[in-house]
Amino acid sequence: NSSVTYTGGKINVRATPGHADFGGEVERVRNMADGALLIVDAFEGPMPQTRFVLKHALELGLRIVVVVNKIDRPGSRPEEVVDEVFDLMVELEASDEQLDFPVIYTSAMNGYARFDPADDNMNMLPLLDTILKEVPAPDCEPAGPVALQICTVDHSSFVGRIGVGRLFSGTIHKGEPVLVIKNDGTRYNTNIKQAFTFEALGKKEQQEVHAGDIVAVVGVEDADIGDMVTSRENPVRFDPIQVEEPTMAIVFEASTSPLVGREGEIVGARQLKERLMREKESNIS
Repeated sequence: NSSVTYTGGKINVRATPGHADFGGEVERVRNMADGALLIVDAFEGPMPQTRFVLKHALELGLRIVVVVNKIDRPGSRPEEVVDEVFDLMVELEASDEQLDFPVIYTSAMNGYARFDPADDNMNMLPLLDTILKEVPAPDCEPAGPVALQICTVDHSSFVGRIGVGRLFSGTIHKGEPVLVIKNDGTRYNTNIKQAFTFEALGKKEQQEVHAGDIVAVVGVEDADIGDMVTSRENPVRFDPIQVEEPTMAIVFEASTSPLVGREGEIVGARQLKERLMREKESNIS
């Protein structure tokens, strides 16, 4: 998660992997989005993995902004790439409105975005202006009961699991008592110990967080994907989030190689297990 503050507004950005092998991550975070920047290489054009993420974004009805990147690369062909993206969207049965997508040409390495590849501006303002113009603001209820669905989890050795998601309605205050509804329907009461918003490339602790923002909360001890953090008096429940099953299973066994133990430092089964369990705390997929 990251964010950009621009002309008095805040743009939350969530980067997802493009490949189908990371479907669990893509599918979890997409309901935090109001639009999608489809980044395509100006030389290579749409890749096989582009189809996977774009299909999910189109199914949700997200507003697509096509960003043709690396226009400074020798051999780039930005206009042809835009035609290829259009053909791919037609193939994926995009609506007429989605096919009328805005296009921005960028060189991320050189830090500029342009409405036309031949322009000469050297800043990112065209991209930010297009996001504010084309991507709708979040549909939320500032005065409603607290409703936060956890879409992803982070982990800290100091505070344990941190639940991250969009606050769809209400305001959460630090120390506020809330109700947690698990995916299986079980419920328990807890208090919000800390609340954060995402500012630039980091988190910033807040005394209160408001509807529409993407927030991180501490205090939900066993925070998991799909958990609802909501008002005790007027609980709100959304449909559970289904996490895609892993694409493969792996068996770890002791090495029988004659070269075992001759190189590497973290090679013991116990150390490998600790590393995997640590990863499991924040990487649900």
